[in-house]
Amino acid sequence: MTPFQLSAAPIDPASLRATLEDPTAGALVTFEGWVRNHHQGRAVERLGYSAYEPLALKEGARILAEALERFPLAQAQAVHRIGDLAIGDCAVWVGVASSHRQEAFAACSWIIDAIKGRVPVWKEEFYADGSVAWVDPTAEPSPAADRRSE
Repeated sequence: MTPFQLSAAPIDPASLRATLEDPTAGALVTFEGWVRNHHQGRAVERLGYSAYEPLALKEGARILAEALERFPLAQAQAVHRIGDLAIGDCAVWVGVASSHRQEAFAACSWIIDAIKGRVPVWKEEFYADGSVAWVDPTAEPSPAADRRSE
């Protein structure tokens, strides 16, 4: 499996987790980003993700290579969905295996932040009121603002 993938098919976390098994690893940390039913106080019905695939794959692979240089990891993988996603679907998955938990947590967090900031994947939100908007993936609302919309 290549370290970074785009997928039009649903993400299968269990099979991805299995790709990270390594006898040198004492820790496995994964992140799953799911499609939620709200954003900044608005009801969301579904999402659409699109990407400039050649650059997205290249930049995603570069991010994972950088993570392997920055952190003492045994393995690192990531997959980002493209296409139409329903509420509850897994939109992005990141997994890392390392000898120790601290490095695994730090690396997983760094990878998802880098993917959101650097990989050319665009998110389109479809709202319950019939409107549609492109959303900047690096402009996530604060947790307090998000709680107010629940």
